[in-house]
Amino acid sequence: MSFFIQSAHAAETAAGASLFGQILLPVAFFAIFYFLVIRPQSKRTKEHRAMVSALTVGNEVIFAGGLMGRIKSLEGDYAVVSLNNHTDIKVQRASVISVLPAGTIESI
Repeated sequence: MSFFIQSAHAAETAAGASLFGQILLPVAFFAIFYFLVIRPQSKRTKEHRAMVSALTVGNEVIFAGGLMGRIKSLEGDYAVVSLNNHTDIKVQRASVISVLPAGTIESI
């Protein structure tokens, strides 16, 4: 009779361990995914949003298409950018990928 009691107790312990493993594995995958993908991407998005909101007239910028220019005026979500003395274009402020140090365009 004690043989059956021991096997029932062993089955209960194994079921508890597998339930713990079934919960631990997805939690571990989510934690890895969060720290390797979600958190760095949200940090980059926050930094880009801060950079775009801090744009001012006179900043030298690079756009997603590779154009470089100096901001001539800001109009809401758009910026008028002077590529050279005769060419002005209007682009979305969100397309700015980098703000250059002052004088970079003249040195190129």
